Amino acid sequence: MNKPFAFIVFATLLAANASAVGPSIWSINSRAEVMRGEAHGVSIDDTGAITLAPKLAEVMKTDQPYIWSSTSDSSGNIYLGTGSDGKIFIVNSSGRGWLFADLSELNVSALAVGKSGELYAATSPDGKVYRVDTAGKPTVYFDPKQKYIWSLAVMPDGSLAVGTGENGRIYKVRAANAEPDASLLYDTSETHIISLASDKAGNLYAGTDPGGLVLRFGADGRPFALLDSPLREIHDLAVGTDGTLYALALGESAATAKPPEPSGTPGPSGSTVSADKPGPTGLEQPTKSRYDLTSAKSALYRIQPDGGNDLLWSSSSIAAFSLYAHETGNGVLIGTSDKGRIYNVTNDGRETLALQTDANQVSTIGSMNGQLFATSSNQGVLYKIGSESVQEGNYESSVLDAKASAAWGRIWWQSSGNVQLQTRSGNTEKPDETWSSWTPSGANAQVASPKARYLQWRAVLKSGATTSRLSEVNVAFQPRNIAPEILNIQILPSNVGLMANPAPQLDPNIALSGLEPSAFGLPVVNAAPRRVYQRGATSVQWTAEDRNGDKLVYDVFYKEISENNFRPLRENIDENFMTIDGQSLADGRYVFKIVAKDTPSNPAGTSLSGERVTDPIDIDNTPPTITAGQPTITGSTVRVTFMASDKSSYLTRAEFSVNGGEWRTVYADDGISDSPGERYTVELPAITPGEYVVTLRVFDVNGNSGNARAVVRR
Repeated sequence: MNKPFAFIVFATLLAANASAVGPSIWSINSRAEVMRGEAHGVSIDDTGAITLAPKLAEVMKTDQPYIWSSTSDSSGNIYLGTGSDGKIFIVNSSGRGWLFADLSELNVSALAVGKSGELYAATSPDGKVYRVDTAGKPTVYFDPKQKYIWSLAVMPDGSLAVGTGENGRIYKVRAANAEPDASLLYDTSETHIISLASDKAGNLYAGTDPGGLVLRFGADGRPFALLDSPLREIHDLAVGTDGTLYALALGESAATAKPPEPSGTPGPSGSTVSADKPGPTGLEQPTKSRYDLTSAKSALYRIQPDGGNDLLWSSSSIAAFSLYAHETGNGVLIGTSDKGRIYNVTNDGRETLALQTDANQVSTIGSMNGQLFATSSNQGVLYKIGSESVQEGNYESSVLDAKASAAWGRIWWQSSGNVQLQTRSGNTEKPDETWSSWTPSGANAQVASPKARYLQWRAVLKSGATTSRLSEVNVAFQPRNIAPEILNIQILPSNVGLMANPAPQLDPNIALSGLEPSAFGLPVVNAAPRRVYQRGATSVQWTAEDRNGDKLVYDVFYKEISENNFRPLRENIDENFMTIDGQSLADGRYVFKIVAKDTPSNPAGTSLSGERVTDPIDIDNTPPTITAGQPTITGSTVRVTFMASDKSSYLTRAEFSVNGGEWRTVYADDGISDSPGERYTVELPAITPGEYVVTLRVFDVNGNSGNARAVVRR
């Protein structure tokens, strides 16, 4: 028996944890990973296993971009309401289709078949409800004089329920050309009545936007709210055979959203697998409570006949669009705007990707005489869904990005029945004509595709005596080693030292195992160093990158700017920073070279390195020299002139103190301290007779300070 998919992503695939010492393993063995691929004639169950899908046959192309609505009658005819030319097509029981009616408005937003087989069609915008006879001739049946008509439902008594917007009104129409006011069932406080449905008991259900309400109207016509969803729009409603009501809620309004873009020329299939750019995950199993819908795009509710409701499913990545309740009573089919997929969701919340179409969006799903059908938009096509499986289908995986040209190793998988695997490789992010051709691969055999940066595999499933099923694929690969890079270097101000934060205690057995601490649930700590005051310090901090994800160590070299050769300062350090004791170097201008090496992750002789050199850095440990001039006294004012100079850098500021008192700023005589030599004049106005000591302190750009004093007697 094949095991269910379990989410295993080897650490070697992640840039932070990879090691070039051994091969990396690309494993696709989780449902989330499988859903990133392309399904052609295959289904993906709730464990992620791939099997052959129900047969999907194209019945009719309407040559219209959108099919917004569909319904069927007891004679086996299917009606398709389209946009944006407002046309209705009919497909008879033999599969022949033709244009049935051409209405004046842009979109046929809803269709319904009455008790006597008559066809009702609602149009938008500024539309009307038409009754179309068997010859395809439309006549206006009801004009609510509303901007939009979104939904129709035929009641057990033969009346027609009409849901409108922008005023959110529900009408119950019993005869042609009825007055809107006389037919008004309820004027809600909502903007749009997006969906309507009725049951055998005579209840009418309405889904609203933007409040996300599901309303029930009983025989008395009074509304009762069954559901208040945190999502804004109840886009579709479906009544099950046991009276259960299913409600499809959307986080964004389809009533005001832009229609899906035309598909045009199909692009290459597959998506790039990347640790920092994950692709869409399909109908994912959430890691938080399923009742938390804060980031949900779509949600499915099941409302019991007694009013109790359950959230069956939600997705933060899929925009669901259409709903069909199973005749078995166990769940629904959901049509989506994601790759034209149809999912099966059971009443216990289990979901299966039933099949994938070639369209952008599955607009409607319905049945006719027990035969399932679906319609799509971009382009508008009618499909028939068979009860039997296809004879052959294939699944294309997402694309592996090895980050560098890689040698492909062995491929192995778990399967039953008739399953064949093929591979192809290339050096463009998306597969195109420059990739190699699909090459068959034997089980546990070497991948035959040429060395390249990207790899993709395809599984071909064929019917046979045993059910064909694929549940796991693994590929070994060895990326070419790429030299690390020093991306940038930061020089901190003088006298600022760097100290590493204490590392957390780690079980020595974990370190010896070679596994990452994260595998044991321990946090990966890469805290920035602390900044501390350190006299004469020159601190250098850098960032580095290794495209193979190798562990790096660093060498630091230095030289005086006029010298030719670098000298080693430190070797094989793990940290990406270093504090240099400037007092250990003579005054002068220096440059430092940082060399990153991937030696810890590569065998001897195969490691590579990358380097970067700093801008010139001044090392200055000599304080400025200061001489005091002879004080001059004019009346009660005393002036003292000081001359300051610095041999290795320039002066930046000065301050003076009288008799050991508070330091006060003094500017250079030319207005700014910015050169190796400056003159400063300290003026003491209106002092009383006595003896004064005037001290001047001057700083250079590296924080060195010198002082001198003058004694003044008055």
